[in-house]
Amino acid sequence: DASNEHYDELHDAIKNLVDTETDVELSLTIKFKEVSVDLNLSESLIVINALAVKRAALRGGLWSTAGKRVEKPLMQTLCMLYGVADANYSMVGGNKDSDDSFKREVDFYLVDGSVEHKCEVKLMGKGNPESADAVIARASKVFVADKLSKTNKSQLDSRGVEWVELRNENGYQRFGVVLNNLGIPHSELSENIDDDLNSILESVLS
Repeated sequence: DASNEHYDELHDAIKNLVDTETDVELSLTIKFKEVSVDLNLSESLIVINALAVKRAALRGGLWSTAGKRVEKPLMQTLCMLYGVADANYSMVGGNKDSDDSFKREVDFYLVDGSVEHKCEVKLMGKGNPESADAVIARASKVFVADKLSKTNKSQLDSRGVEWVELRNENGYQRFGVVLNNLGIPHSELSENIDDDLNSILESVLS
């Protein structure tokens, strides 16, 4: 929030200056206690660019951290919304998967009898469409992402990987299509989805 606020303030201040002054000469003064330094145009642009890069890095890191904390609760919530039985999903893979390093990367499993469909969940935030390379490399069957590009979707479709793009309007409803395609028993969404969500989230997050 602070990053966005300060960025907007700086942008507006420079824009107002450009609008009111015909001959603008930009300089930046950095002051710490009694020591200050004046930067010329080139030096100021270097500082502003460095701050912008750092802001993007911080933003991406925060999204990644937040995403890791909500991925499994998100999948559990989707399953409960569609009435998927406990026996048909798991947050831990079965013993038959011998690749332990892979199991650490898998976020969730949809289960159809003895078949475990590996799910990959990636929430990276606005401006960070997920690459399908990782999910393809790890042979996941389902990819749930915040945002997917057209190229990502084509890649996934060509490999037979089911996907859900959450940022689309009602994008979560594609999870029902995924369940149908995988033959996972489930029910239709309730008409009182808001009420259902309240009770589901209370259960998942407790």
